[in-house]
Amino acid sequence: MKEKILFLCTGNACRSQMAEGWTRFFHSDWLEAFSAGVAPHGVDPLAVKVMKEAGVDISNQRSKSIDEVESIEFDYVITLCDSAKRACPVFPAKVLYAHVPFDDPPMLAKGAKTEDEALSHYRRVRDEIRDFIKDIRNFLESSRKSSN
Repeated sequence: MKEKILFLCTGNACRSQMAEGWTRFFHSDWLEAFSAGVAPHGVDPLAVKVMKEAGVDISNQRSKSIDEVESIEFDYVITLCDSAKRACPVFPAKVLYAHVPFDDPPMLAKGAKTEDEALSHYRRVRDEIRDFIKDIRNFLESSRKSSN
């Protein structure tokens, strides 16, 4: 039986979608990945684009509200932005909760003069999330040990 992990962000548009996609790509043998937002507003097309460049298709994922996944018994909940951390609902005691913030690509890209300049922010955050997810087993094990 796979363990269940939820990636939570404010809009469930970019960072949490990337984390869900990377988790499915690297760890679908032992983790079932979900993502949601406290105020979902659709999957960011630039996030889809940069993930596709890296060989991960998230085009079929959709932006979901935390209410849509509240009945799922998660083993892990990871917030990826400070706003989601503040608004995160209370989960049962058995859930391992962690906060691992990443920069917000849409916010960083607001001042970009070209799409390439905007995409550079998305690519950097995509790669940071990829590196975190690749090593998530060690992160979760050490978090579990420190919470006991």
